Amino acid sequence: MQLQAARLCLDCEEVHDAQQCPVCASESFAAMTRWVPLAQRRGQPRPIVAPEAAAYQEIAGGAPSRSRQLLKHGALGLTAVGLIGWLLRTPRQNTGHGKTRTNTDEQAESEIRIEPDTPEVSRE
Repeated sequence: MQLQAARLCLDCEEVHDAQQCPVCASESFAAMTRWVPLAQRRGQPRPIVAPEAAAYQEIAGGAPSRSRQLLKHGALGLTAVGLIGWLLRTPRQNTGHGKTRTNTDEQAESEIRIEPDTPEVSRE
């Protein structure tokens, strides 16, 4: 029974597609499309796919290609290396002058002390 032709008997609540209810012979009914909307019709009918055809398609095209696997693994590896580098980077410290310094800069300064030039004061 198609939804377009389905009718609900208002007396005995039987679903039918005739002019009269086959159970109670009542002619009072409501269309089922009042409560259940019709789906849009397809432009093309669905292709009929046998279970055997689906199995053959799975066997023939189921395995991903080698190049696709290499690309996928390469992208994952690159992402992992980037995340590890991001997690292991040295934290930056604020010097208060709008510049940021890393721990390696401070280590280099502690190893090499450069004293500012001070003018010599002569005593006379």
